[in-house]
Amino acid sequence: MQTATEINTQPLLQPVPPAGQEDQVEQIFSGIKEHLGFVPDGLRLYGISPPLLEAFVGNVGYFMGETNLPPELTTMIRYLISAQAGCQFCIDMNESFLLQQGHQLDDVRAARSNPEKAPLDDKQKILLRLALKAIDDPEAVNAADLDAARKKGWTDRDVFDAVVQAANNRAFNFVLRTFKVETQGVFA
Repeated sequence: MQTATEINTQPLLQPVPPAGQEDQVEQIFSGIKEHLGFVPDGLRLYGISPPLLEAFVGNVGYFMGETNLPPELTTMIRYLISAQAGCQFCIDMNESFLLQQGHQLDDVRAARSNPEKAPLDDKQKILLRLALKAIDDPEAVNAADLDAARKKGWTDRDVFDAVVQAANNRAFNFVLRTFKVETQGVFA
């Protein structure tokens, strides 16, 4: 039996900016292309709503330069959350980022079945576990989880950032899956 993804691989929406806002969207895309070398189709989808595109890009920008969390940790959080959500677009994108950061493919993929195998140090793994727990079972997160992170040197803001990174990514996964943005190139 075919899954919904196998049956319908065409996106349900085309990311056409609202009339009169095309230049605004193109300017944002230009900055993304300058930074990444291309515009991911997941972000292209947001071109349908320039205010949400701006907010999303601002959020990404924060996690790329203003948070204390190391890039390999934020990328691994996104990668494992995407794997749990079954968002192939985000799995592929974050896997490529992890490889560009110097991690080995087998090590990265091993973390999908066992987050303890993530190629991160012990300090980073404590926040990774907390972020995953927050998405899997938020009611189970307790003061002991936060205290354990603090003992490793993480601040409350760091803990908050890790959980928000996971939650935002889960929402992004579901948006992409809903509108069938499964692979890069879907809007070609």
